[in-house]
Amino acid sequence: MRYMLTYDMMETVRNASQWLGSTARSFGSYPATGLAPTPAFGMMAAWGEVVERSFSRMIAKPDWGIHSVVGKDGRDHLVSTHSVVERPFGNLVKFAVQGRPEMARQVLVVAPMSGHYATLLRSTVASLLPDCDVYVTDWHNARDIPVSCGKFDVEDYTLYLVDFMEHLGPDIHVIAVCQPAPLTLAATAYLAEKNPEAQPATLTLIGGPIDPDAAPTDVTDFGRRITMGQLEELAIQRVGFKYAGAGRMVYPGLLQLTSFMSMNADRHGEAFFNQILRVAKGEARDNDHHNRFYDEYLAVMDMPAEFYLSTVERLFKGLEIAQNRFVVAGQTVDIGKITNVAVKIVEGEKDDISAPGQCLAALDLLTGLPDEKKFSHLEPNAGHYGIFAGKSWRNNIRPLVLEFIDAHGGGRDGAVPLKSVRT
Repeated sequence: MRYMLTYDMMETVRNASQWLGSTARSFGSYPATGLAPTPAFGMMAAWGEVVERSFSRMIAKPDWGIHSVVGKDGRDHLVSTHSVVERPFGNLVKFAVQGRPEMARQVLVVAPMSGHYATLLRSTVASLLPDCDVYVTDWHNARDIPVSCGKFDVEDYTLYLVDFMEHLGPDIHVIAVCQPAPLTLAATAYLAEKNPEAQPATLTLIGGPIDPDAAPTDVTDFGRRITMGQLEELAIQRVGFKYAGAGRMVYPGLLQLTSFMSMNADRHGEAFFNQILRVAKGEARDNDHHNRFYDEYLAVMDMPAEFYLSTVERLFKGLEIAQNRFVVAGQTVDIGKITNVAVKIVEGEKDDISAPGQCLAALDLLTGLPDEKKFSHLEPNAGHYGIFAGKSWRNNIRPLVLEFIDAHGGGRDGAVPLKSVRT
């Protein structure tokens, strides 16, 4: 049961920090402290409120929070979610809009399995819902999956995507955000050989590491510096007895969050300090910008160890996708077999996670796809988050993606080429 103690110690630290925040908030808010002519107790209560909220969010799966959408008829239509395909490591979820006829655009959003829940794409989904029927891959927290369910690596992930695409049919338009871009490309190529009729109509890849070496970043440099043995020793732990996945080897979400925060420690520190001041002054609100962002950002999930390790070893170190030699279920997947799926690449000029060039490399691998079905867009001054959920997505990228879908929707033959940057 090696590493179980480490996993439980991390959870103990998180739990204790939440308790300390709750205690400080309660003590600083005690009515009698109002008799003391000092702001110290107010600051203590504010510090406690921010700390308690932050550490409690780390183990809670956020709600989608999308309750209604305005239809073409001008009315508000209620939105509900339900699983249309259920699997041990992730479900295919549909956003059902009540009282609205089926939309012409059927979109599958492939969410990352990178330490956060699929709800990280809440604003992406909300922006698409008025114009599309939307499906999302909802990956499960590995700590809640019993060991008896077996392993889950990059090949299993790819086969999950194949199943989801086959279930939805050839009229689906797939949008893969960040981490799943290379595996979504591989899943489409797998279908091109195994079940060509089930391929999606279009494929949009947003800021994904198709070829990490095309434009190295701190993320890719880390993958180069560390050996697989070191990575397994430092990052992998066993889930403790508190959860259904007790004994499962995972890359803990809390560890991933630590690495996320350390990359911009000064900025996060300043954000929390300013929030404490706002709470002390009575200026903070439950749904203000800070809480909306960090309620999502701090909510992390564990990844299966085999998925995390195989991603680093095969996609970042081995460059199996970049060199078109990725193997799934004993079959080498040839990306050149994709011949009739329109593909659009979206990158951000200031993306420091998947730098410009990493995702664009996909077009060079699509040797069997005509040039009139290859498109790319580089968003000026946009960072990683902005190209799928920020202002750049809302104002510029989303309209381009919808135009791309319309141009290549319905039949794949005779579609009108999109007037965007083409390579």
